[in-house]
Amino acid sequence: MREPFPGPGRRRPEHGVHRDPEHSTIVFLTVCTKHRARWLACPAVQNALLDCWSGSSAWQVGDYLLMPDHLHPFCSPGDPCIELPQWVAWWKRRFSCLHIRGAGRWQRDFWDTRLRRWEHYDQKWWYIRENPVRAGLVATADEWRFQGGFHALRWRLMPRDRVRDHDGTGCRTVTHQLGARN
Repeated sequence: MREPFPGPGRRRPEHGVHRDPEHSTIVFLTVCTKHRARWLACPAVQNALLDCWSGSSAWQVGDYLLMPDHLHPFCSPGDPCIELPQWVAWWKRRFSCLHIRGAGRWQRDFWDTRLRRWEHYDQKWWYIRENPVRAGLVATADEWRFQGGFHALRWRLMPRDRVRDHDGTGCRTVTHQLGARN
């Protein structure tokens, strides 16, 4: 007899971000270092990643957090011709070409989740902000230096959310802007 709801049964992420011009496309990523080596959480790596991300208009990075062995950026497409896997491969390659002392290699793949509502952005952000605390790296999330905001990502509100739209734009800025550069 077959299970009514079998598990996903996959070992690799399945990519493909559906872009709908009527709705916002904001994606939450998890990108890991190869063999979960602990080299990401340092100022040189953080600055190099920000430079790599700023060199692309294909996707924009909003809030992000670096852990020693993985990173979590929120991103949104800028160029409809560039798919998410192409963009991630581009900035990984660009970063690797910088030959930063102590930096290692990336895992081949990554995990992506398209956020369907702005509340999910807030939930994910506040959850990942606690990663350094749960890992025993800092006492409070505000003490973690390797996080920030880069671009202010805009969330196009669904009709049911318009009651919260105080400026009449039909959008909500979803960023926590910790030292945003743009």
